[in-house]
Amino acid sequence: MSTEVKVPVLGESITEATLGQWLKKPGEAVAIDEPIASLETDKVAVEVPSPVAGIMGAYAVEEGATVNVGAVIGSIDAGTGASSPAAAPVAAAAAVAPVVATTPAPAPATEAESSDLPLSPAVRRLVLELGIDPSKIKGTGKDGRLTKEDVVAAAKGASAASADAPVAATPTTQATGARQEERVKMTRLRQTIAKRLKSAQDTAALLTTFNDVDMSAVIEARATYKDLFEKKHGVRLGFMGFFTKAVALAARDVPAVNAKIEGDEIVYHNYLDVSVAVSAPNGLVVPVVRNADAMSFAQIEKAIGDFGAKAKAGTLTMDDMSGGTFTISNGGVFGSLMSTPIINPPQSAVLGLHRIEDRAVVRDGQVVVRPMMYLALSYDHRLIDGREAVTFLKIVKEAIEDPTRLLIDL
Repeated sequence: MSTEVKVPVLGESITEATLGQWLKKPGEAVAIDEPIASLETDKVAVEVPSPVAGIMGAYAVEEGATVNVGAVIGSIDAGTGASSPAAAPVAAAAAVAPVVATTPAPAPATEAESSDLPLSPAVRRLVLELGIDPSKIKGTGKDGRLTKEDVVAAAKGASAASADAPVAATPTTQATGARQEERVKMTRLRQTIAKRLKSAQDTAALLTTFNDVDMSAVIEARATYKDLFEKKHGVRLGFMGFFTKAVALAARDVPAVNAKIEGDEIVYHNYLDVSVAVSAPNGLVVPVVRNADAMSFAQIEKAIGDFGAKAKAGTLTMDDMSGGTFTISNGGVFGSLMSTPIINPPQSAVLGLHRIEDRAVVRDGQVVVRPMMYLALSYDHRLIDGREAVTFLKIVKEAIEDPTRLLIDL
């Protein structure tokens, strides 16, 4: 007896998805609620849990196929053993055979496909890029699954071993090896990101204004209280708590940055829901810290930390991503010195943070070295005037350089 596996409800207004990867092969034992496939929507990647315990049956659709909500994508056969009836592997092999015959995969891809380890789309891509055999790597993720860190560590180990090994003569045919290209279909999430960003450029009157901020006071506060803060709240004291509080303070005096345009009307929000740009395996995502203006430093840091962990694990939900009235993007974690971020429609502004570096500045007539950061506010000029944008950044700058303002509400 077989149980059909169907595409679950993915969220409001989402009717279809792309089958990104099968996590179980036909014939493998499956526990109830164990992920058997990953789906990519235009907002998040989600895993499809098994509705019953049993044996993974034949696939109804191949990886990369577009599937509608409620569509059957596979089946689970009754049973508890690790081996399957002969029909399941045969059916799966028949379904996959035409693809292998018409589109031969490069050697690294063959190793990745033949591995018994379940690979997420991000890990699979990294395995192919680095040319690592996943079957020779011990996974440290959930249920022994490979993580990106496992693959990177294995690649570094292989590089070190190669450096220590005797240098062999390289055949002349390899010195003039063929130039290769790889064509990879864009994920649904990446396609949506591209459309939204292009739409923002085409629709909004985008403009960016800059300022710089002396991070000395915040760095000193963190150094003084980070241990006590973590001991009391169980979360590290980071920079985002300070900037979120500073944005809440500035948005109170310049409400246009926390507003949006709907038709010929301006909608002002009396709350601040901050979209925090987080790097995920399939692209940049923006989960929302709701009512950030009413949250404490600890609550803000914990919420952001939880989102980061969920993004890395690919478990962000539609509720995590919906809404948002203002965005903070921290390109500094990747080493960015300065950028012009693009707003996230229907929002009207985004604050870009950048790397901190020591620079010579003048204080009280003396040249001194201070840890400085560039701030960038990109905004929709249809709604926000230059004076308002500059005022907003000035308030944020003053609050960061003198965090006492955050406590006494100045």
